[in-house]
Amino acid sequence: MLNRLLSGDYPRSRVLAAILVVLMLGLAFAPFIFPGVKALSVAAKVLVFVVLVASFDLLLGYTGIVSFAHTMFFGIGAYGVAVATTRMGPTWSALAVGIAGALVLSLLLSLAVGLFSLRVRAIFFAMITLAVAAAFQTLASQLSDITGGEDGLTFKVPEILSPSFEPFDDPFLGVTIDGRLICYYLLFVTAVVLVLALLRIVNSPFGRVLQAIRENEFRAEAIGYRVVVYRTTSSVLSALFATLAGAMLALWLRYNGPDTSLSFEIMMDCLLIVVIGGMGTIYGSAIGAVLFLVAQSYLQDLLRLGHEATSALPWLSALLSPDRWLLWLGLLFVLSVYYFPTGVVGRLRASALRKV
Repeated sequence: MLNRLLSGDYPRSRVLAAILVVLMLGLAFAPFIFPGVKALSVAAKVLVFVVLVASFDLLLGYTGIVSFAHTMFFGIGAYGVAVATTRMGPTWSALAVGIAGALVLSLLLSLAVGLFSLRVRAIFFAMITLAVAAAFQTLASQLSDITGGEDGLTFKVPEILSPSFEPFDDPFLGVTIDGRLICYYLLFVTAVVLVLALLRIVNSPFGRVLQAIRENEFRAEAIGYRVVVYRTTSSVLSALFATLAGAMLALWLRYNGPDTSLSFEIMMDCLLIVVIGGMGTIYGSAIGAVLFLVAQSYLQDLLRLGHEATSALPWLSALLSPDRWLLWLGLLFVLSVYYFPTGVVGRLRASALRKV
C-alpha cells in the first residue's frame, strides 16, 4: 500500500523518513499543537507552497527547464477563484467554475509558451517566460473591472468554510471547530493528494524520460524521444499544479491581488525553497517550504527576543535588531547552500548511501 502511495519513491534515509513523518504529523495536527491565528496561517501557507514548489521542481529539477512564469499560473488559479466567487456568489459551483476556467486558461497559455519557446536555449526561454509573466502582472493590474486592479478582490467562500461557521458548541481538544479549521483540512487533503500525484508523475516512465532529457537532451533525442513534446507536456503539467496551488491560496485568504499571487518575490521564494530542499526531489519541496516559511515568519520574533536580551551590549543589540531579519535570512540561506549543496534531501540521501 505504502509502495503504491509513494510510487516506489522511498526517502532512502532513516533521518529523512523521520523528518518527513514529523512534518506530516505536524501539519496534520497543527491547529491543535500550535494554537493561534498566526501559526495556522503559516501552516496553511506551507501547504500551498509545498504544492507550488513541487510543481516548479517538476520543471526545474526533473526536466531542467528554468521558467520565471510559474507565478503567472499561480496567479491565474487565485484569480479564477476570486473572480468566479465575486461574480457568482460564495457557492461550490462558483469555486468549481473558477478553478475549471483557471485550469483551461493555464493549459492554453502553458501550451502556447511551451510550443513557441521551448525550442530555444535555456537562457532565452527563461527571458521569454519572465517577459510573459511581467506582461500578465501588468494586465492583471490594469483590468480593474475584472481583477479589481491594484486593490485586488475580496470575496466570500461557501458558508462551511467561513470563520463564522461553527457546527459544534463545545471545543474539541481545546480548539473551536469552525469553518477556518475545515478550510485548513481541505487544503491539507488537497496538498497531500497533489504531492502524491506529482510523485506518481516523476516516477512513471514519463518522469524517467524527463530526467533523461535533463541529463542529456541530445542523447534523449537520438534514441527516439521527441524532446519538445516531453518538455512541453512537463511545462503544461507544472502549470496546472501551480494553478491549483493558487486556488488553494485564494480559498484560504479570501482575497487576491497582483502582489499576493503574481509578485516576482514569490518566484524568488520558490527558487530558494527548491535549492534548500533539493532539486529533483519532491520531498525537498516539503522540507524546504517548512524551513523557509517558518524562518520567514518567526525570524523577526526571535531577533526581537535577542535584541531585548542583549540590550546591555549596544553593538550586539543593534546587530540583532528585528529590522535586520532579511540579513539573517540571507545568511541562513548562504549557510544552507554551503553545508547542503545538493539540498537537505540530497545531503541526507548521500549520507545514508555512505553508511551502507
